[in-house]
Amino acid sequence: MSCWETIADYGLRSLGHGERLLPRSDFTLCQQFTLIGSGMIWNIYFGTLALVSGFVLATAVAMGKAARNPWLRKPAEWFVFVFRGSPLFIQFFFAYFLFLSLKTSYAAFAPLTAAALGALIVLFLNTAAYSAEIFYGALQSIPKGDIEAADAYGMSGWSRFRRIIWPTMLRLGWPAYTNEAIFLFHATTLVFFSGFPTIKQKGDALYYAQYFADKTFNPFIPYPILAFYFILLTLTVIFLFGRVNARLNRHLPQDTRSKIRLRPQLIR
Repeated sequence: MSCWETIADYGLRSLGHGERLLPRSDFTLCQQFTLIGSGMIWNIYFGTLALVSGFVLATAVAMGKAARNPWLRKPAEWFVFVFRGSPLFIQFFFAYFLFLSLKTSYAAFAPLTAAALGALIVLFLNTAAYSAEIFYGALQSIPKGDIEAADAYGMSGWSRFRRIIWPTMLRLGWPAYTNEAIFLFHATTLVFFSGFPTIKQKGDALYYAQYFADKTFNPFIPYPILAFYFILLTLTVIFLFGRVNARLNRHLPQDTRSKIRLRPQLIR
């Protein structure tokens, strides 16, 4: 079987398309690159959707945490505390059994027991909590002179938030938020090692890397391939977020613009 035939047979294997049976012996480098790359589709799916939806919730939670009204501030503080104070793996575990319990009582909750939706909800809430803390710190760092200038121009309410507070918050918090986005994509490897089951071997990149490591008793080929894919994904995130960062700081002199630096987190 040529490499092109392998790609055609296993390129979308993680989505349930192509060959139903995985290779059993005589594993080639092309098979490992193809199947692990196929699994990356799930990692990109989880990371992208959780990041986009979590960004919206994070902004709302950060504003709630900065509010003077305790009915807004306290729920926001507890939300951030719970999801930042507990390990992500444990959140997956408890969420799955919560959704499973709801499924036994109400059939409408059945889709939540699948990783495609249930795990996505956990990632969405987790990244929203971490991002909210980043944006809250950025809100606290907004120069008072900017707010006073907005007041002097007669801005108030939504107009002041949209034109002054929100852009400045993003500009100050974006480098740290970039690192959170990178970690979120790395954290997607925990999905299929938590309570959420792998259905018909539709696993992510780490799932297939572990499959080859178990079958060949040699982890020094599939895991470096996995690392290679995630390095490419990380470079893509840095590039895209760097473009956004440049856009947010376009009004500043070149030498004073904040730079995005990769700061890997070994443990959360």
